[in-house]
Amino acid sequence: MSYAPSLKPNTRIDVADILRGIAIGGIVLIHFIEHLNFYLFPEPSTPFMATLNQNVWDTTFFLLAGKMYAIFSMLFGLSFFIQHDNQAQLGVDFRPRFLWRMVLLMMFGLFDLLFYNGDILTLYAVCGVLVVPFVRANNRVLVAATILFALQPVEIAYIIMGLIDPTTTSLNLGSGALFKAILPAQAEGSIVDVAIKGIQNGFPVNFLWAIEHGRFTQTIFLFLLGIYLGRRRLFYDEGNNVAIWKRVLVGSLCAFAVLFPLYKVVPNMIDTPCIKESVKVMLNMWKNFAMMLFYVSGVVVLFYRTTAKNFLIKIAPYGKMSLTNYLSQSIIGGFVFYNWGLGLYKYSGHTSSLMLGVLCVALQYLFCRWWLKSHSHGPFEALWRKLTWIDKR
Repeated sequence: MSYAPSLKPNTRIDVADILRGIAIGGIVLIHFIEHLNFYLFPEPSTPFMATLNQNVWDTTFFLLAGKMYAIFSMLFGLSFFIQHDNQAQLGVDFRPRFLWRMVLLMMFGLFDLLFYNGDILTLYAVCGVLVVPFVRANNRVLVAATILFALQPVEIAYIIMGLIDPTTTSLNLGSGALFKAILPAQAEGSIVDVAIKGIQNGFPVNFLWAIEHGRFTQTIFLFLLGIYLGRRRLFYDEGNNVAIWKRVLVGSLCAFAVLFPLYKVVPNMIDTPCIKESVKVMLNMWKNFAMMLFYVSGVVVLFYRTTAKNFLIKIAPYGKMSLTNYLSQSIIGGFVFYNWGLGLYKYSGHTSSLMLGVLCVALQYLFCRWWLKSHSHGPFEALWRKLTWIDKR
């Protein structure tokens, strides 16, 4: 089947805004418990606090880490499809405009790096460019590419190399050393020191770490998946879409029930370091993806088929301003934890850091509700939109 513009209008998808809000909120909580990539924590005051902190850390990462990012990435691909399809219906090729949009996203990411060295926007900008050739591919090509990147081709290559030569070392591009070099600026430096290290070290660290840990290929996979789901219009309450999501709900839960124990057991059964690490990366990504699908399908079914819709719709304003919330959490979090601000990394353990994250999300949410009463877009969303169409009336 060849690509053709949709015959139906792409109206605003409330459930996508809700999912985007859940994702960005979860990302903020993960970042705060990590002290925004600043892994220095005070000693627990009592054995009870030590146990509580560890349980909070383990539970937060189990529920959110990798899953919220996956939702956010998939919805990025969905948004790309909608923007492209809307223009295609008017006879306009959106691809050149999208490439310019990725240049702008790279600039937003560089701004983010001034405050937080774990920025994902720069990675999104590069991966966004790489998926452009697929947005008009026929469904077979799109599905094939999606499956290819889902299989983690870099890890497969290293497994093959390890089978051929067991002395092959695991993929290591040096992100760890670059990351450690950032810590002194966070612990002792000024905001200028943090900004310099964010650009100097944070920029390459994000790409190198993403390649080392399968995140680079996973991001491309999720972008492509979002495009495909957009083509299928699966986020609309049309036809048997909800029935499909119900099957996904059950299937993803079963997949996670299998993949999670495999992730815990299989790597420990492998002696070759190269193969062991690659298998661990693959299984980690797949089990996170299964859990992400469980979250997404659950929210879709609840929204379209239960009274939970009345509660879930309240999350939408937070999702509509996801770019603003993502950038502002970097500034707020840097001020809260780094030396140039309050320096609370010295006093805030996992539990209190998570509570600070909850407070940040709550304040952002209130701001979103207030802002959207008089504006159609968030501040950074409006700027991105205006610059995207800078040469148009």
